[in-house]
Amino acid sequence: MVDDMLLTPEAVRDAERWTAHNYHPLPVVISSAEGAWVTDIDGRRYLDCLAGYSALNFGHRHPRLIATAHEQLDRLTLTSRAFVHDQFATFCHELADLCGTELVLPMNTGAEAVETAIKVARKWGYQVKGVPAGKATIVVADGNFHGRTTTIISFSTDPDARNDFGPYTPGFKIVPYGDLTALAEAIDENTVAVLLEPIQGEQGVVVPPAGYLPGVRQLCTEQNVLFLADEIQSGLGRTGTTFALDHEGVRPDMYLLGKALGGGIVPVSAVAADKSVLGVLRPGEHGSTFGGNPLACAVATEVVRLLATGEFQRRSAELGARLHASLNGLIGEGLVAVRGRGLWAGIDIDPSLMTGRQACERLAERGVLAKDTHGSTLRLAPPLVVEPEELDFAVTQLREILS
Repeated sequence: MVDDMLLTPEAVRDAERWTAHNYHPLPVVISSAEGAWVTDIDGRRYLDCLAGYSALNFGHRHPRLIATAHEQLDRLTLTSRAFVHDQFATFCHELADLCGTELVLPMNTGAEAVETAIKVARKWGYQVKGVPAGKATIVVADGNFHGRTTTIISFSTDPDARNDFGPYTPGFKIVPYGDLTALAEAIDENTVAVLLEPIQGEQGVVVPPAGYLPGVRQLCTEQNVLFLADEIQSGLGRTGTTFALDHEGVRPDMYLLGKALGGGIVPVSAVAADKSVLGVLRPGEHGSTFGGNPLACAVATEVVRLLATGEFQRRSAELGARLHASLNGLIGEGLVAVRGRGLWAGIDIDPSLMTGRQACERLAERGVLAKDTHGSTLRLAPPLVVEPEELDFAVTQLREILS
């Protein structure tokens, strides 16, 4: 098909013309999708190896999730939290059971979950720990990505996320990721929480050293500090367990969840913790018009039920082992490093060969969609419904562009 007969170029130009340039997408215009595959407006199919940054853990248009959404659309979509609806308690109860916590607070986006955790931690610090008013601090790690609100970018070390958006919100200390000694030195009598990603996704799927996360748990317990685990990308089956912390048997004081919780249909996020933590909130202190709406709760409840069977965690573990074995076989043949767990991988391409953006463009030409970060690093996160031969196809295309 000659280029002047394609619909994609004009659609890309229109998108560039009418939107602020806060993203730099590949020139692919998707019009339909199912499972692990998407189709563009010119009929070309691509294997989706990004899965909406893990928002599509269960693939595109999972039948159970779509059926649930259709049923709920026919009954009730929004009430606001001024009233109680018939899907709310079920969702909160079943998610709390999945997390092993006593309470759940639903919101919409991952950033809202992080903002919720920050507010709750500060209030807990003042009311429970006894930190002097206005003195609470939270320790975070460099290389973090927790969202892009003004408060969150105040403790980002990514210049693209942070620069020219000041003045910045105070109250945060930044330490090297994976360094327990630095973390211990940063905690003092005014520290109310440590906020970490168990695996840093945006940084390139960086897994901390063995023993680091149990060490964080121990430090927080000893110092009467809350451990806030941002499992927005790493949780809900992505790494081969329900939560990435499960690999080291660690339980935080609060789970921060999002992305996959909405099943790729609606934005849903939540924080989950015990009454001793979330119980500090009182009516009027925090909320959201759409947080915990009926449609979101119905879909997210079905997501929790999919996870409750353990099927998707097993698929991620088994297929992830296959993916990582194949990728590790390319080290020295165009790749210089492979990281990750389950169906989540960060791969570093030899920068003398190409940039990460160039690699993504070449993969797209071969029917595979991925996302670059930090120069020559690619992130691979196919839906957990991907088949073994589809993973093999993706690795074969990667091998071809590296040769």
